Amino acid sequence: MKLSDFDFDLPARLIATRPARPRSAARLLLAEHGCITDRIVTDLPAILRPGDRLVLNNTKVIPARLTGTRTRMSGQGEVSARIEVTLLEPVPGGEWLALAKPLRKLRLGETIVFSPGFAAAVRGIGAGQLRLAFSVSGTDFDAALAEAGAMPLPPYIAALRPPDEADKTDYQTIFARRSGAVAAPTASLHFDAPLLAALSARGVSFSEVTLHVGAGTFLPVKVEDVTTHRMHAEWGEVSAEAAAEINATRAAGGRIIPVGTTALRLIESAAVGGRVEPFSGNTDIFIYPGYGFRVTDALMTNFHLPRSTLLMLVSALMGQAQIREIYGHAVAQEYRFFSYGDASLLIPECR
Repeated sequence: MKLSDFDFDLPARLIATRPARPRSAARLLLAEHGCITDRIVTDLPAILRPGDRLVLNNTKVIPARLTGTRTRMSGQGEVSARIEVTLLEPVPGGEWLALAKPLRKLRLGETIVFSPGFAAAVRGIGAGQLRLAFSVSGTDFDAALAEAGAMPLPPYIAALRPPDEADKTDYQTIFARRSGAVAAPTASLHFDAPLLAALSARGVSFSEVTLHVGAGTFLPVKVEDVTTHRMHAEWGEVSAEAAAEINATRAAGGRIIPVGTTALRLIESAAVGGRVEPFSGNTDIFIYPGYGFRVTDALMTNFHLPRSTLLMLVSALMGQAQIREIYGHAVAQEYRFFSYGDASLLIPECR
């Protein structure tokens, strides 16, 4: 299975840099029974059945992108350098792993100042990452980060425009509750309160799980034989309540439909013998064609990058030939792609 099998041409004009307004006005490509139809997200209550269960990722994106200054003495006196930092994940002891640009301008022991009273000391450098110890912790850290940080937009958006105040709302789901992600579960960005109410009135149920999406979600696949690729690990949790809800829905004949690849990867990680068990810990599950889905009946997701693990995941669900057809249709009909783009609802024939 070659990386080139998951490539396609995408015109740059189809990369969305802002979401649809309102959120639920985004277009929805429905792939069901081998057919493709063009709908909108607000059609979901008419498409889904009473008894279906949507699985939502309630992770909350932190404003993980920081801009600061490093100052040191040189033969010419005090010199400063502008440093851009993207937080990746906390590590034991209260420190954070982070990316920095330019990394070469930092040394062990130096301090990066982000705002008055908010700074970080460089405790480690290695493998292209930093380990940072911040000057504040707990709720003071949360408040300082909220004030100084910006939303960590995906590279393909950040290359076209900088983050702004609108992104603090746009790049956050309305059911975000548990802080820790540095990327949004983007399929969930299409949901607003009226849509959730309409789905509930239709008899569709919801379960919340948590997967803190990491920056590794944007890392390119670098191996030609995709089966040798190793996924980054992300922390997730499926509560006993959520597991019981999912299992009860399956027992009653309802469909389990994760909203987003993050929710799908988590419940598949927690599934044992066709049942979802409570789960808490890291998952690095890699889903590509040939994978046998344990509890997933369908998937709502955005349109993914060429040659990405997420494109491999949807190919595993729908089959490579149908995904090529779906993506060809999406390009021809000028659907908007990636994090702020349109959505698809993928329902395999065999489920």
